[in-house]
Amino acid sequence: MIKVTVWNEFQHEKSNAEVIAVYPNGIHEAIKAGIGTDGFEVGTATLDQPEHGLTEEVLANTDVLIWWGHMAHDKVEDEIVERVHKRVMNGMGLIVLHSGHFSKIFKKLMGTGCDLKWREANERERIWTVNPAHPIAAGIPEYFNIEREEMYGEHFDIPAPDELIFISWFEGGEVFRSGCTWHRGQGKVFYFRPGHETFPTYHNETVLQVIKNGIRWAAPSGAATPVRGHHQPLEEIKAK
Repeated sequence: MIKVTVWNEFQHEKSNAEVIAVYPNGIHEAIKAGIGTDGFEVGTATLDQPEHGLTEEVLANTDVLIWWGHMAHDKVEDEIVERVHKRVMNGMGLIVLHSGHFSKIFKKLMGTGCDLKWREANERERIWTVNPAHPIAAGIPEYFNIEREEMYGEHFDIPAPDELIFISWFEGGEVFRSGCTWHRGQGKVFYFRPGHETFPTYHNETVLQVIKNGIRWAAPSGAATPVRGHHQPLEEIKAK
């Protein structure tokens, strides 16, 4: 059973009628319901909870953390960012969605500005699977359309991905690296682009399947934790 925590700042859903109409219980609850319980144990956390819902205990019991944020990146306390960063480096998976590209945790893990072009234009996004052999692409067609989405365009200021799985095309002509993975320490990071708050993207079955695949890919591998620093010769250790 993979233990998943869906983190959402949960701000738009409290103040924007258009967002409330699409996600009345919050984006986090839509994602939780959408990924279901098939091999997952799913909890949620939000910005306004004590410690943003990401206590030491919660993170210690999280195999994969899903992150959605937009209007309140600066309200996430640095102490919590450091806590999440440490867990990723020690093996927890992280899936960053849509505008989470500008979150403190993603920028810290990437080491770059993570900026991009954008246009809130209510236009079609076509997502092409460019690495069909990757586990995150399992069961995903050669391409799929999202009829209404916000445009993100290159250049996306990220380090070169370890693996590029999806590329998006928009009606205005822009393209975007919309499915990227990286390894950081013992942990794995997956960025997936779709998910503007005013559109029902997290009710799309293909989008949800990508997220489910991403959870399975990002889950801890169970590999031994490396020992670093001053080290005795193996012969001396065996002699003891």
